[in-house]
Order: sequence, then structure tokens, then C-alpha cells
Amino acid sequence: MSTFTESITVEDLEFDPYPIYARLRSEEPFAWVPAVNLWLATSADAVDLVATRTDLFSAVVDGSPLDLSFGGPTILTVDGDDHLDKRRSLDTKYRPRTVEGYIDALVQPIADDYLARILDRDDRRAELVADYFEPISVLSLGAVLGLGHLSADTLREWFHGLAMGAINFERDPEKQAINDATASAIDAELRPYMEHLRLEPDDSTISHMLTTGRPAGEPRTVDEVLPSLKVIILGGMQEPGHGAASCLYGLLADREQWELVLAEPERWDDAVHEGLRWVAPIGTQTRQAREDVQFQGITIPAGSPVGAVVASACHDESLFDNPGIFDIRRTRRPNAAFGLGPHFCAGHAFARGQERIALQTLAEALPGLTLDPGHEVRMRGWEFRAPEALPVRW
Repeated sequence: MSTFTESITVEDLEFDPYPIYARLRSEEPFAWVPAVNLWLATSADAVDLVATRTDLFSAVVDGSPLDLSFGGPTILTVDGDDHLDKRRSLDTKYRPRTVEGYIDALVQPIADDYLARILDRDDRRAELVADYFEPISVLSLGAVLGLGHLSADTLREWFHGLAMGAINFERDPEKQAINDATASAIDAELRPYMEHLRLEPDDSTISHMLTTGRPAGEPRTVDEVLPSLKVIILGGMQEPGHGAASCLYGLLADREQWELVLAEPERWDDAVHEGLRWVAPIGTQTRQAREDVQFQGITIPAGSPVGAVVASACHDESLFDNPGIFDIRRTRRPNAAFGLGPHFCAGHAFARGQERIALQTLAEALPGLTLDPGHEVRMRGWEFRAPEALPVRW
């Protein structure tokens, strides 16, 4: 362990992890970071090794913050047949071709509603994270999950509360208390509803999670499904809403790129792809070494928890020129923003589609949109990163 890794703090990572990742990629692509109780894999090769070599690294992690916080195990913290079983329960709603058939009809009315609220303002100012992107994200996902009866405020509270537990590698009791209160509220709200769906299934995601992929008459229990449902509530609301906010910030900070997508709407997919690479909304995939693993002269001891930092892999200089620059004109190539390996995000098509609709709807209605010069846009987070706020004018 180097003096540098010993000096890294959680606050350093929350403020801006990318300079830290760049140094680690160059000097220690596998490094033990005491502040987060993890080995961090930061180079593209190291991340790929951790995320794809299931014979060397397991998704089952002793003391996983997800399992502890969400009542695990979850779809992210199991391997093999158990993972496939949980994954199959999502396929019906989230296969890319299936998503393509319903995403516009689902998301467009929600985006139109929140756009109308913005346009009603006389001062022509808005804060788009809280007032546009997050509500669209939580309500869109809530509708397909089967939680259309819940308000945007409730779903956003759930998302923010669960995030405190999911990232609590440092075992902060205050963060854990916030998560635990949120998880209890979710359990109290959803258990009766889920018991009803076990007996009378519908076409919602939650219903499929309870019933799809199992022999007839053998639905999954509520306790089996709730931990993974909390993962979906967290990640499914994080990636589209916060990914779209980061993407828009990148576009508005470079007027040439903003004008380019306005003139060539077919570039919106490229913009979404680049935004996710530039600021990956979810930073890591966590694994545990099954045995001693050697990598470029470094030994990761058996049983060690490892964070495959997909956000860092998305900035690896061996794959991307000037990776810290947002540029929708760069040659498009795959990136690790949705993870790698068997746990590649099941909802990637849903997230990309939702981002595209939210962004394009805003751009077409507000072609004079600019960042508010009176407010600085600050990014924050390493496990979950996005603008804290995105004040704009038009």
C-alpha cells in the first residue's frame, strides 16, 4: 500500500474521483484504499478482469453494503444459477427490442408534463435535476415496475435514502440509519401489494419478478424479490435521470456540440452514449477474490473485496483520447458505464431510451437553453455521480 492510497479520503472521491483514478491507473491499477475498505481496480484491463472472470472474482461479497442495507442477497450479489434466475425475471420487460416497443409511449407523456410545468414559469429559469430529470426518471421506472400509484416525491425519497446504504463502504452509522429508515418504509408500503401480485399477477416488472421463470404455481417469495427490487429502484432511477443531467451539462458547456445535436437529431444516441462514458452515473461493480489473483506484479489476496471502477475504465487513456473531455464527435466505441460481464445492466436499453426522450423533448422546446451564468454547476459522488443541480435559463 502506497502513501498515496493511504491519503485518499471518501471526501476526496466524492468531490472528484477522476484525478485519483488517473494516478491509480498509471501507478497502481489494483490498489488497496483503506478509506473505502476496498481494492480498487481502475485500468480498463483490471476492471475487465474483475467484472468478467467469474472464476477469479465472485459477486458474493462478505459484508456487502448492498446485502446489509437491502436485506440481500440481491441480483447484483449472487452468481451462477441464482443470478440467472433473478435475471430471467427481468427479461420480459427489459429486452432491448421489447423496450423499443413501449419506451416512447411510456416516457413522452411524463416528459411533456414536466416540460409544461417548466414553461409555465414567468422567469424562464429552472433547476433541471430536481424539477425535470429526476421526476421523469422515477415516474417512468415506477410505471413499468407497477408503482404508478406512488408520487415522484416518494420515489425520489426512496432513491436518495437507499443510495446512502449502497455506497456505505466506510460503515458510516448516519448513512446507514438513513438507508434503514428508507428500506423499512419501502417494506411497509410494498409487502401487501407484492403479496397481492403473487396471487393475481399482472404485466408489471414486480409481478414478473415474483412469477416469471419459475414452474407454474411456484412464485418467488416477497423476501426473495424485495432486495433486488430495491437495487432496481436505486440503479434504475440513477442511471437515466442523472445520466441525462450530466449529458446536458456537457452539451450546454460546449455550444458547438449543443448546436450540433439541434441540427442533427440523429446524434442524440451518440450524445447519450458519450455522456454515460464521460460521467458514469454508477461508478463501480463490487466483487470478492475467490483466490489469490496476480495482476502486473500485484497480488490481490483471496477473500479481498474489490471495486471494479467502471467510471475509471471509461476514462482509460488506452481506449479514449482526452477522456476527460465530453465530445459527441469522438469515434463511438463500447464503454463500461453499464458494467461488464454477467452483471451488465439489464435495464440499459430502458435507461438509454429514457435519457434520449427527456433530452430531446427539452431541446426541441427550448432551443435557446443555456446554463445559468449566476450559478456554478458542481458534480459530486464516486459511487453515484451527477450534477448536484443544473440551473438553466432560456
